Amino acid sequence: MPSFSYTAKDRSGKSVSGTVDAPDRRGALAAVGRMGLLPLKVEAGGKVGASGTGAKAKGGGFHLSRPDSMSASERLLFTSELADLLEGGMTLGDALNALARRGGEADGPGQVVGKLRDAILEGTSFSDALAAFPKVFSPVYVNMIRAGEASGALKDVLRRLIAHDERERAMKSKISSAMVYPVIVLCMGIGVGIFAMTYILPKFQTIFDSIGPDSLPPLTKILLGTSDWVKKWWIALVLGGFGGFLAFRRWTATARGRRAWDAFKLKAPLLKGIVASSVYANFASTLESLLRNGVPILRALDLTSQTVGNTVIGDELRNARERVTDGTTISGPLAQGGVFPPMVIDMIAIGERTGDMPTALEHVSTRFERQLEKNILVFTTALEPIMICAVALIIGFIAVAIMQAVLGVTSGMDLRG
Repeated sequence: MPSFSYTAKDRSGKSVSGTVDAPDRRGALAAVGRMGLLPLKVEAGGKVGASGTGAKAKGGGFHLSRPDSMSASERLLFTSELADLLEGGMTLGDALNALARRGGEADGPGQVVGKLRDAILEGTSFSDALAAFPKVFSPVYVNMIRAGEASGALKDVLRRLIAHDERERAMKSKISSAMVYPVIVLCMGIGVGIFAMTYILPKFQTIFDSIGPDSLPPLTKILLGTSDWVKKWWIALVLGGFGGFLAFRRWTATARGRRAWDAFKLKAPLLKGIVASSVYANFASTLESLLRNGVPILRALDLTSQTVGNTVIGDELRNARERVTDGTTISGPLAQGGVFPPMVIDMIAIGERTGDMPTALEHVSTRFERQLEKNILVFTTALEPIMICAVALIIGFIAVAIMQAVLGVTSGMDLRG
């Protein structure tokens, strides 16, 4: 049987090190806990020194990079390691204490996990402790934990949260990957255009001067005028672009602007397929997770409307929630809005008739995740020639404008000859 080295604290707070034999790390954690010790580090083989203040987990363990905050990756790792410790037989307080020490307590109560541990020791429920950090733990996360506490299935809820989080991250990763190639092509096109206008074009300035501004071809005049304007006003151009970006961000931060932008994304060619598939998959996945963990349907609809990722769909979910009369049937109210596809309404209706809404929503989520992959493929396939043509037009315009002037000079020389 493998041997595991551990560093732990006894009830007096004294550091204790030793080894235990266990089939795996989870069993080693349980064995250390049965000895009345609080494990700080458990590693296969070797020796583990005493853990000092601010110690970090080796091998990619949980560690907070900033006090009072967690990134999405850190939250996922925290949830995963907390589930492992609870399944290994540790109590919630001991598990949080182990994670807080493993992540480093240089900032003491400034660390999120340390504050969660302190709240638990003071008698606060885990869900209420999590709710004190709304920027870290979403309402869906908190309410699923609350449902797990009520049903006594906290470990199962943590595993479902991990699966839900990983599914959302996978969808976002697919969408981000789809945008990489178009952005690269666009940046290369802009870079080539700037290089041609600032480096190549000045090389022909002598030829343009010999022709005279009045005798230049129209395309060449446009090119030279554009080049002079960019050189003269490039600072204003950069500042204007940056200011426009900030203004757009500020506009989309307002309720009216966000709704208008979200509505546009649901109608824009090429983009609407990706956005709609992602939103419907997220809706079904979130609602399924909440219902499967015992959250009441009306509360689940309210939470899903806050996290669905599109204000148009979110508003429709809130309207449907207000139209629900018996507290269980939602297919009818959702159909009245005309926003959700018939396939979604039909699957929800089937779930209502069979009494297994979570399974029906799981099928909806899977269906739209597959649809998302197809729409991403269509998007990248269609956008590739569009971007190439746009770059070709920019470069072609510059080349033709220069060549017209050069050919004008050479033809004039032939005539004089």
